[in-house]
Amino acid sequence: MKAPFSPYLNRIAPCIKQLVASLSEEYDYVSILSTDSVGFTVQMSQRSKSVTNSTMTTERGNVVRVCRDGLYSEYAFNEIDPDHPETTIQEIRRTLGRQMDILRKTSSPVYLTGILPDEPLELFVEKETERLPETDKLEQLVAFLQSLSDRGMETIPHALDCNARGMSTHISKMFISKNRFLRQSYVYTEGTLAAFAPNEAGEMKTAYKGVSGLGGPEILDRLEDVLAQMPKLMEELLGSEKIVPGEYEIITDPGITGLIAHEAFGHGVEMDMFVKERALGAQYIGQRVGSDLVTMHEGARCEESVTAYAFDDEGTLAGDVTEIDCGILRTGICDALSALRLGSQPTGNGKRENFAHKAYTRMTNTIFDSGTASFQEMLASVKHGYLLSGTESGMEDPKHWGIQCIISRGYEIKDGKLTGKVVSPVIMTGYVPDLLGNITMASTDRVVEGNGGCGKGYKEWVKVADGGPYLKTKARLG
Repeated sequence: MKAPFSPYLNRIAPCIKQLVASLSEEYDYVSILSTDSVGFTVQMSQRSKSVTNSTMTTERGNVVRVCRDGLYSEYAFNEIDPDHPETTIQEIRRTLGRQMDILRKTSSPVYLTGILPDEPLELFVEKETERLPETDKLEQLVAFLQSLSDRGMETIPHALDCNARGMSTHISKMFISKNRFLRQSYVYTEGTLAAFAPNEAGEMKTAYKGVSGLGGPEILDRLEDVLAQMPKLMEELLGSEKIVPGEYEIITDPGITGLIAHEAFGHGVEMDMFVKERALGAQYIGQRVGSDLVTMHEGARCEESVTAYAFDDEGTLAGDVTEIDCGILRTGICDALSALRLGSQPTGNGKRENFAHKAYTRMTNTIFDSGTASFQEMLASVKHGYLLSGTESGMEDPKHWGIQCIISRGYEIKDGKLTGKVVSPVIMTGYVPDLLGNITMASTDRVVEGNGGCGKGYKEWVKVADGGPYLKTKARLG
């Protein structure tokens, strides 16, 4: 079925259009993003139980963006009475007027920016889903997740607890400007299993796996397959050793490939950082940053994942950007205002944490293209190294292109074969062009994952997805 667009947003659309028309009398540009997104988070373990009607992206509200004489200002508000919008309109006009006065009088530097383009466009998108979070029977989901936790305790070696978590969100967004009327509705869902057990040294080990995708709570049924993998994963972690630091040949599974894509050429080519001269990537456009096997795409149109929206929070249609083409950095990704300031085009990557937060350039799907090798061919080519699997965390330095990834585990490879030895945890560090320049093989298959979120610095959390094929390269591990 189609994910139905919000009746509430349809109901307020006429007065939002009235507000845009009213403000357009005194501003060069006016747009309003309205949101109405509902969902749930259910978390069950042996020690706690939680059911809430919220997720990272549930919200209801509006944000106005205006421009006059090169200065932009915004105003966020929760509700508007569709029968009597006059009071809200008057308050918004007063507040925006005061903000513009402050911008003119400030002694701080301000960006004088051109008028955002506003070509005529009308769009209505309702994506497919089997179920909806707002009508799902949560008591059945609670029982299912509790059963997963209980069975995890029975089957996962030495488990002290097993946490089963499911989240589903129905997103509805509406963008209205003088010439645009855009509406979209879609559902995304993610779930995880995490088990905790001490090894012989008393160190706590965490076995963690997840599922995610564009669609409703039906995606959580796939956690049954995840549960079946958990006992072996925990056994590997409990028997793992510390790695001897050094440079190794490595094969990254699709999850770690995605982590590299996100951290290596994620924030580093977000072009609002180019405006502020905080990213080294700006100096490398048109230059080689990886081997010929490295082609990387970014955009909400790249994959039907948790971030597969039709338009971004600035009313720009979703894109599919080839950031790296056969090792050459071609372009970055850009929000609408930064594009104006840089003299480039927006790529559909202007995203807000919610309606009350600023729009920044943000990632959506960040994906390495597949290659021509099989996994077995890649394995056979390794003299001594590790197959890396299990994302824990990562970070980069966009100004200097350093990267650090914390990885759950590494499986030792000697003379083209897995030895059975597991090391955990693994910290991978390096210089991005070196890491990508050393890629010599890429597999034919590809996986994209979308559990969790990404912050801009330490805040501004949004949904992202990343992935790719298995990759063979060299890296420093410790």
